[in-house]
This record gives sequence, C-alpha cells and structure tokens, in this order.
Amino acid sequence: MRTPDVRRKLLFTAGIFVVFRIFAHIPVAGVNLGALKTLFSQNQFLGLLDIFSGGTLANFSVMALGLNPYINASIILQLLTMVFQNWKNYLKKESPEGK
Repeated sequence: MRTPDVRRKLLFTAGIFVVFRIFAHIPVAGVNLGALKTLFSQNQFLGLLDIFSGGTLANFSVMALGLNPYINASIILQLLTMVFQNWKNYLKKESPEGK
C-alpha cells in the first residue's frame, strides 16, 4: 500500500466493484420484479445463472443488459468452435474476419 501505483490500482478496482454493485440494484423500467424473482427462485438453472451474474438477472438491472450478453456470446462461440472445426479456422485471431 505504500507504493502509489499499487494503491491507485487497488482503489480503482474497489471503485469499479462499488459502481457495479450500485448499478446491479437499479432495475429496468417496466419489469414485474416479483414475477421475475419467483421465476428465478423456481428454476435451478436460472438461479445458478443469477449467482454467476452477481444478482443482476433476478433484478433485471441495467448491468444485466450490458455485460451478460457479451459474456454468454463469447462462451457460446468458444463452445461452438470445439464442435465445428471449420469455425475454428475461420475465427482465428490472425485472420481479418477473426479480428
């Protein structure tokens, strides 16, 4: 903590966590939160997804709209490249299409 660079990086990381937790509690307008929380409590898979997202899905918060689709899409693409080998060649990082 004595090094200013390390202290600055730790405070930035802590600040990002605080901002994420604040935005995780702001729900999107027009959503029935009671019915949504009931759905997540009854379905084990959705409950697990909610745990991984930090509680943003059950609240249908602003953070769930921005972060979760990107993470899910990248995981699905990684799994599909294992199934379809020609996608692996097409999505290589060296090719212009992969970038």
